Amino acid sequence: MAGQHEHGGTGEHDEQAAAAMFEPAGWDERYAGQERFWSGDPNPQVVAAVDGLAPGTALDVGCGEGGDVVWLAGRGWRVTGADFSAEGLARAARHTEQAGVADRVDWWQVDARKFEAGERSYDLVTSHYLHAPDGGMVEVTRRLAAAVAPGGLLLVVGHAPSHEFTQLSESHRNAMFLAAELLPALPDDFEPVAVEQRTRTLHRDSGPVEAEDSVLLARRARH
Repeated sequence: MAGQHEHGGTGEHDEQAAAAMFEPAGWDERYAGQERFWSGDPNPQVVAAVDGLAPGTALDVGCGEGGDVVWLAGRGWRVTGADFSAEGLARAARHTEQAGVADRVDWWQVDARKFEAGERSYDLVTSHYLHAPDGGMVEVTRRLAAAVAPGGLLLVVGHAPSHEFTQLSESHRNAMFLAAELLPALPDDFEPVAVEQRTRTLHRDSGPVEAEDSVLLARRARH
């Protein structure tokens, strides 16, 4: 799965490099290359979604270095951070220890494309900037929805297609999605709360640039 950072380039070599970003080994290598990849700050859509909610159980799929995991655990949630990168999970575990919240966090190495909730269920299931290739986020969203407990929330956020991403490979652009494209993945007992694109400011060397996040927030009925 591709993540939150963008990189440029064209040609066959760049398509091969892009393909590696949809696989665990590519992210293990990427995380090993520098001390911290993401900002460590919580994603604003998580903050908005849980504002005012009583803490419960949460699953963050594609948790990366654990910014959202740390933030949720710090507010009393019992969090499971899931990612297909062992290196990413190791970094996330260090960050939760540094933040003093490791006792409220569990880890799960799993590929979202093969994710099976089984008997597990959570009050909040969230995924940020996880992009499966070739429109695969519909199937990923269907798998994530199965892990939401009755009355719980599903939050899926990703990059919307935008002219700001023209430097990306074709495979990365094809992995982007609009929120409404994920609606077929929702089981009948889910009610959409937000299905929209929200503007977010990206900070680049050339200055701030506005891009759009696709946001799907849905609640499962209480059976």
